[in-house]
Amino acid sequence: MILKWIGLGCFISWAVMAELHPLDPLNRSEVEKAAKCARGSSQFPKDGMFPLIALNEPPKSEVRALTLGKSFRREALLWVLDKKGNKTYQAVCDLRKNNLILWKEEKNAQPMVLLEEYEKLPGIVKKDLQWQAAMRKRGVTDFSKVQVDAWAAGHLINKDFDDGRRLLRGISYLKERDMNFYGRPIEGVIVLVDMNAEKVVEVIDTGVVPIAEKSEQFDVKSQSPVRKDLKPLKMSQPKGVSFKARGHEVVWQKWHFRWTLHPREGLVLYDIGYEDQGKIRPILYRASVSEMVVPYGDPDRNWSWRNAFDAGEYGVGRLAAPLEKGKDIPENGELFSAIFSHDSGKSYESKNVVGIYERDGGMIWKHWDIYSNKNEARRARELVITFTTAVGNYDYAFKWIFGQEGGIRQEIDLTGIMLPKGVSAKTAGDPNLHKGGHTGHLVAANILAPHHQHFFNFRLDFDIEGANNSVMEINTRSAKDNSKNPEKNVIEMEEITFQKEREACRNMSLEEARKWRVFNPNIKNELGYSPGYVLIPEDNTVPYALPESGVRKRAGFIDYHFWTTQFHTDEIYAAGDFINQNKLGYGLKQWMTNDEKIENQDIVTWYTVGITHVPRPEEWPIMPVAHLGFKLLPAGFFVKNPSLDLP
Repeated sequence: MILKWIGLGCFISWAVMAELHPLDPLNRSEVEKAAKCARGSSQFPKDGMFPLIALNEPPKSEVRALTLGKSFRREALLWVLDKKGNKTYQAVCDLRKNNLILWKEEKNAQPMVLLEEYEKLPGIVKKDLQWQAAMRKRGVTDFSKVQVDAWAAGHLINKDFDDGRRLLRGISYLKERDMNFYGRPIEGVIVLVDMNAEKVVEVIDTGVVPIAEKSEQFDVKSQSPVRKDLKPLKMSQPKGVSFKARGHEVVWQKWHFRWTLHPREGLVLYDIGYEDQGKIRPILYRASVSEMVVPYGDPDRNWSWRNAFDAGEYGVGRLAAPLEKGKDIPENGELFSAIFSHDSGKSYESKNVVGIYERDGGMIWKHWDIYSNKNEARRARELVITFTTAVGNYDYAFKWIFGQEGGIRQEIDLTGIMLPKGVSAKTAGDPNLHKGGHTGHLVAANILAPHHQHFFNFRLDFDIEGANNSVMEINTRSAKDNSKNPEKNVIEMEEITFQKEREACRNMSLEEARKWRVFNPNIKNELGYSPGYVLIPEDNTVPYALPESGVRKRAGFIDYHFWTTQFHTDEIYAAGDFINQNKLGYGLKQWMTNDEKIENQDIVTWYTVGITHVPRPEEWPIMPVAHLGFKLLPAGFFVKNPSLDLP
């Protein structure tokens, strides 16, 4: 039997790992077993629905202590919505013993949007007489040509409805063809729907705005002529891929990690380690997208509430889009599927939603010796694991990229269709275009794309060579002490190790080339360094919504770029477990209040990366990809360049 080191202090066989691992996602039978377990309880509400069924991850200590042949707990986490009673419950089912070990009501909480609610909302809206009257006022009489998109309620302006009922909003578009109905918004009409009662409770009509005469399309059939001057460019690996994927574990070029596609968080990586001199050295226990938010900057009554929390309100994992080789990933990649749960608790398979592939990484290092005319250079290769989520009009591709030099990069590709607003102006020179302020840009006749931002918070549970780690801030500046800087050329670096959580709420500083290093203070290598990884920011932004705004109260994680907290099992989501219709949010800002010790502790770092989108006409009708991300690079983890051994 072949034994495999799993990076956290134990060995396990390849055969066992391929069958089941404590961190593997629930399989189809486990999903349905969990739902049946919950339904069998006397506490389960009649017609209860399941917004979420996922693995209830075992404690770190148990995963670390795992040894070959030892049994481990296997539990499912379930969120249950009682539509009739308008109540939310959290449950945990022991899948080994087939019984509930937790049943808890979550007060004043609304879980993610149900899959069935996307389907039901348009029918509810179209039956409403007030909505029908608003459509007729705009010359729309064939309601079958209207697409109604479902949105989470967001910030409620009318306090009469802020009473805990389960709400969704309906936004209407005139549909010509399926691919881009967003190009013809029926502006001025927003519908608020009580989804438990299945009735419209409010129709806001702020006045008739011209509907765009046409919607630009972007499929191949609508483009003429199509470019024909490109010769084939193929990515191929005639001998097969270099990575090994067994179950949910991946091994490639000294890297070892596990993955799952979580219904809420999307791609989650576990147990990331690097093989060094025959030993796998742990780096990250868990890495994931904790939350996302997209605040729109338009003051209009029908726009100011639009602040989409794509993970917590909708679930980016279960909205994963199928991937195609040669389009979404190179032809040399491999595709993998994921198991999710319907609202009813019945399992289903989302096929080809995770891609893994190798790609050329450019030159990794080089030196041309001018004296001997000798060239030493190496070409890099990278491993990418990715998924794409389609949240309404926007598409986001998340990529974890592993390098042969020991680095990890997170890259987010933002594309899809900008959310448009109908306006009367047909040209950018129309004097009426910005009467209410310059809050967007015209991208087509009668179509304005409002200014907005995208923020992503990543939860990075470092366990570098063990659970107890510390974190320091590194600032670089010109030396101020003239006695030590006679030629005015000295560059000083300051390293500050944080002691408590509140100290570690920090923002980027371009002037000081600020970065943060997570390290294990209990180990020293032969050069005297504690092994660590440094988080290096790339492009980022600050929030422009004011601190007292509704979105800032709900999305406290955008207050700072960098956070560090002491590890707690239940602290997973940066805006809290239940952000849907939550007025004040929960999460990082609240976890700071007890100001726990973070030096030489089991800690979690959180990084918020954002982009400010000021639309351009060149981004219509579909956006060229915008890139966003950050790097995690070894800093004292190795004693020399780990890629010296590349052939």
